[in-house]
Amino acid sequence: MTSATLAAGSEFDSRFGAVMKRSRRQMFWPIGLAVGVVIYLAYAWVAFDMTTLIQQSRMDRGMILALDSFAYKVHVTEDLRDEEGPEVSIEGARQGGFKQDPDWVQRRDAETRVDLGDGYAVTLQARSLVLTAPGLDRPIEARVLEDGTVEMTGPQPDWVKFNDRRFEARPSLFQRVRMTRTRIEVHRYFLGWENFWFGYDSPFHGMGLLQAWDYAANQPQIEEGLSNTEKLLSDIWTNKEWQHGEVFKALLETILMALLGTMVASMVGLPLAFAAARNFNPVTPLRLAIRRVFDFLRGIDMLIWSLIFIRAFGLGPLTGIMAIAFTDTGTLGKLYSEALENIDGRQVDGVKSTGAAPIQRYRFGVIPQILPVFVAQSLYYLESNTRSATVIGALGAGGIGLKLVETLRTGQDWENTLYIILLTIAVVILMDVFSGWLRRKLIKEG
Repeated sequence: MTSATLAAGSEFDSRFGAVMKRSRRQMFWPIGLAVGVVIYLAYAWVAFDMTTLIQQSRMDRGMILALDSFAYKVHVTEDLRDEEGPEVSIEGARQGGFKQDPDWVQRRDAETRVDLGDGYAVTLQARSLVLTAPGLDRPIEARVLEDGTVEMTGPQPDWVKFNDRRFEARPSLFQRVRMTRTRIEVHRYFLGWENFWFGYDSPFHGMGLLQAWDYAANQPQIEEGLSNTEKLLSDIWTNKEWQHGEVFKALLETILMALLGTMVASMVGLPLAFAAARNFNPVTPLRLAIRRVFDFLRGIDMLIWSLIFIRAFGLGPLTGIMAIAFTDTGTLGKLYSEALENIDGRQVDGVKSTGAAPIQRYRFGVIPQILPVFVAQSLYYLESNTRSATVIGALGAGGIGLKLVETLRTGQDWENTLYIILLTIAVVILMDVFSGWLRRKLIKEG
């Protein structure tokens, strides 16, 4: 190696050595961060015992619950303790069974044949059943003996479970047959939401909305005192299965809860924000006291406030309104005070130089500067509180949250649960669109 080469290398190190070292450090930093994340995830996996949780999970049950949310299950049930015969009804129906058997249920003397679709069929007889299925060389028979034990004969594919107390066959998620010593149940799922528009007691039962509208327009008066159109709308509103009227009243209650709570928080938070801003309140003890009040109000979660007010005032929307107002007064007051401290003082001085009174300085020098923050934050919290009011309502404050808990408590009305969830999401989306439009309009006009 020549002296010229050594000199060039020395010069390169002196000029770019620090840059090269920094580049190597920057190269190893992402690798170290990735290794740290992997180590943390491994620790979390062990700490929360994720392996055991996965092993204990019931994915089959989760799939059934998911299916219940967008499909309805029809029961063909026979009580072996009486001789009334099988009853056909929709799970969770509040108005009893079908007026007439569906075409896939056929009764002949002492037998009832239930077509489960896809080649599966069940024939119910006295304290016994016969299940035929595609791919089986002979049917599966199950019966309840005099001593109360369950007996099965025939093939036993992997979708059949049997012991001396119970027989259960589940060819797919859409079919199920179950026998115990006292009961035979045949379940068949159908996609969709049955009786969504009209209940069993409606003359429009079994019709779609357009079909019912056409039927009402071409029929004589169905009910005295009501036009056919009023009768149709009334039957939808008072549908006992889906309770559209009660759900929409609860949804309106939730919206009002969020609106009033946010409005109170904004109206109380703004004047307190002036007292908490350094450039508007020179009295330090008072300013710090108000800031600590803001910390106290937002430091307690909205759910805790709702529980406190439920204890104090009982169940009802008032508790939800007060919980939202208390929490958001602390949050919005802090945001407004910070916005006030960051205003441009030259604009206020310009208004003051014209001889304006103090109130006019606030009106024309301060309010226009904080209006975008005031509007944006208030409308954002209005959107957020629509969702929060649903959670608070579930604790007892009423509204759509309480209806949601009622559907969850039954364990059968999963389609009603999905219906309420979709309505809540739709309301949040509409609130977002409306608040965006209102924010642009108010800020532009301001």
